[in-house]
Amino acid sequence: MSKRSDSRAACLLKLERPECRALLAQMSERQQHLLRHYWGLWAHDGQLPPAGDWLAWLILAGRGFGKTRAGAEWVRAIAEADGSARIALVGASLGEVRRVMVEGDSGLLAIAPRGKRPRFEPSKRLLRWPGGAQAMLYSAGEPESLRGPQHSHAWCDEIAKWDNAGGKAGAAWDNLLLGLRLGQHPRALATTTPRAVPLLKRLVNHPDVAITRGRTEDNDRHLPPRFLAAMRREFGGSALGRQELDGELLEDIEGALWTRALLEAARDGAASGLPGGWTPVRTVIGVDPPASAGGDACGIVVCALGEDGLVRVLADCSVEKASPEKWARAVATAAEAWQADRVVAEANQGGAMVESVLRAAEVNLPLRLVHARQGKSARAEPVAALYEAGRVRHAGLFPQLEDQLCGLIVGGGYEGPGRSPDRADALVWALTELALRAQVVPRVWVG
Repeated sequence: MSKRSDSRAACLLKLERPECRALLAQMSERQQHLLRHYWGLWAHDGQLPPAGDWLAWLILAGRGFGKTRAGAEWVRAIAEADGSARIALVGASLGEVRRVMVEGDSGLLAIAPRGKRPRFEPSKRLLRWPGGAQAMLYSAGEPESLRGPQHSHAWCDEIAKWDNAGGKAGAAWDNLLLGLRLGQHPRALATTTPRAVPLLKRLVNHPDVAITRGRTEDNDRHLPPRFLAAMRREFGGSALGRQELDGELLEDIEGALWTRALLEAARDGAASGLPGGWTPVRTVIGVDPPASAGGDACGIVVCALGEDGLVRVLADCSVEKASPEKWARAVATAAEAWQADRVVAEANQGGAMVESVLRAAEVNLPLRLVHARQGKSARAEPVAALYEAGRVRHAGLFPQLEDQLCGLIVGGGYEGPGRSPDRADALVWALTELALRAQVVPRVWVG
């Protein structure tokens, strides 16, 4: 906690209950109400706008930092001070703008003081403040909707989640900036947990962008201690923890088969899930069994080939430190949930054992046991080429799996999290089966 924070709200929080009651008793109801909504008192330093003549303010921080509250309070301050303000609220989708930025627990409606709450008109995608300021809702997935409208300010939430397919995220940002021309000091705020996507890399290196970096612990006064301890215990020191808790923008490893940009280009869209009307032709589960119950994870990855000729990664069902019975049951559960056609499992650790364990878990669908005759990176190279060719999509976010993919090095070696890329290996087996294994096509010859 910063010294500045200690000198503000923290001083009140340190008071004993009788002292707090006595202090509040001296205040009128109006003063108590103002105290609750006086953001300058309760905010930590990373939630307050930086000094300087910046065009955009980027809050790049871990989960729970208070990014949404900071964005909403920034917009509220502008709207209450300037009745002519025209503000753009931009999120990954219109649903997210409404659910998080407008109606969320830390959204614009929840934080507004009595008498100054804006009126929300969902049908018009519009917020109106009593003083005249207005805010319009936009989806970054529809960049053309930002072409034309003019604004004085903008709040863009979770820009790292914006749809990067076809350059949509960059187009949405560019169209927004081109319309940011009202008032004397047009400005934008972007709040996000970091991911190495092109738009975020661009903003981080832009000279007119002021950056606030932060960690989950920076907002510890408003987070349960048990949550903080659990997150550190579960993710501390991992690549996922560095990104999601410490707000670190992870850089690519030199010589890696997969880059963050390559994986983002393979994302099906900002909203995790499958495209409408997509039908799987064949679904395969790749399995990389652990050498022992107390060792590495059992990699279990679900992939499917669609009628459109693309292969999609549907789920990462991997389990950590599992007994043979537990990981076999996880495979069976995934096979049932995704209506798999085949399980492909590496059998280097004992083919008969792997098969018997899976059969005991009632995995009755076709099972192919494969033996690794090459190193992990050598097996992965043809699969990485499928990504380069645009033949693979990720139907969602798979942080642990993707961290492992980005740790596989061309020519051999692994520099990702954990001792072994078990999840990545499972993906390689599944995609090899679906897209690289020679399929025997029956033919009828007419003499």
